[in-house]
Amino acid sequence: MSTVLVTGASRGIGAATARALSESHDLVLVGRDTDALNAVADDCRSARVVTADLTSADGPALAAAGIDTLDGLVHCAGIAELGRIADTEADQWRRAYEVNVVAVLELTRALLPSLSTARGHVVVVNSGAGYTAKAGWGSYAASKFALRAFSDVLRHEEPDLRVTSVHPGRVDTDMQRAIVADEGGTYDPGAFLTPESVAAAIRHALEATPDAHPTEVVLRPRPH
Repeated sequence: MSTVLVTGASRGIGAATARALSESHDLVLVGRDTDALNAVADDCRSARVVTADLTSADGPALAAAGIDTLDGLVHCAGIAELGRIADTEADQWRRAYEVNVVAVLELTRALLPSLSTARGHVVVVNSGAGYTAKAGWGSYAASKFALRAFSDVLRHEEPDLRVTSVHPGRVDTDMQRAIVADEGGTYDPGAFLTPESVAAAIRHALEATPDAHPTEVVLRPRPH
């Protein structure tokens, strides 16, 4: 069984990804909510829980501790705060970059030796906002554009690794409910992708045949 580490594994896309991978992979589940992580781990065949804040100084090292070889690293953790540029202060932009970019960078750096040993696979859950920036989405889109650049650079610098950027449209998660509330809209789960659909795409990328390098996966909601 290959070993895959999943961040943001306590809920949403991260939890769905853990469950989708559980039959064929040994898992390391990383997040900040121990109880929620344990609940996800209970649904998995083989899962170890690591409670860590990846934006803290020691969080990435804590998550990477004891891992000598790693077949897959799936970055699912992220935040989204909305607001027009005129109304958002620097702290919001810093939070977006710390969680959506710097934490991804630091955990990947900590695990590069283990990934290189396995000639492993890094999957970065990005967003449609990593391609298109819209009014009111400045800090989030900027961080996702930066995350796409990180993934592209990593792919060139580490040719023995596979690096996949996954760009889903809107997904039915707690984060999405908060976004729709901020927008003043009415929440309709049927208008969005399910976390399970994104998790299936991640699983297919990780399980691609050895000769294939899925560099980008783009998913958009199909109303149902």
